[in-house]
Amino acid sequence: MEEEFLDLLKNVEISYFVMAKRENHEGPYDAAFIEGSVSTPRELNELRELRIRSKTLVAFGDCACSGCVPSILNWIPPAVSARVYENFSLIHSKKESFQRVTPLRDFVEVDVELRGCPPRRELILEVLKSLLIGRKPGLKKYSVCMECKMKENVGLLTSEKRPGMGPVTQAGCGAICPTVGRVCEGCYGPMSDANAPSLAREFMELCGLSKDDVVQKFRKYAGLDSKFEGEAG
Repeated sequence: MEEEFLDLLKNVEISYFVMAKRENHEGPYDAAFIEGSVSTPRELNELRELRIRSKTLVAFGDCACSGCVPSILNWIPPAVSARVYENFSLIHSKKESFQRVTPLRDFVEVDVELRGCPPRRELILEVLKSLLIGRKPGLKKYSVCMECKMKENVGLLTSEKRPGMGPVTQAGCGAICPTVGRVCEGCYGPMSDANAPSLAREFMELCGLSKDDVVQKFRKYAGLDSKFEGEAG
């Protein structure tokens, strides 16, 4: 949070943050910011306890909101994974009861999803300020393409036939990648009314991607989201 952090501490008490402070308290909390997805029974128990102790639960970052890159494991056959892990008995997440990497909302009620890999500083501050004054956070629901237009960026998909995820990705990043000439990778997950089937067709017809290429594009950050599940396979 850089310059804003000291001002923030005048209004917020950090009760539990093991990596940042020595004395930590077990709650209850006004708000809990939880990062990471659920992949083990221990993590699930911790999540449920935190839900009970917290007035507001914020899924912090893509892993908590959609599974993010680790969720790609859900589509990898055990035989392929065995090339890396010779003995699955030591890995709790691969036991019978836990075969998937799963976002927080699959297990508990999530009040706010703060997307991004990582979430942008301005969005974190927006959520914190909203919690302090008791209003709903003003998180954007439109696409990254809208942010590109506001920055007067050239559309990389239409002008250069490069497969960017911007048309179906929720805004909030500030269109960082397209602004420097990189295609949008979709790290903020699907926008409110994402038309994933249409973009998938454009990727194949306009950009020349194969079906497998398209699947990988949609799986990368939010393949578990219902808006992308058809294209992510």
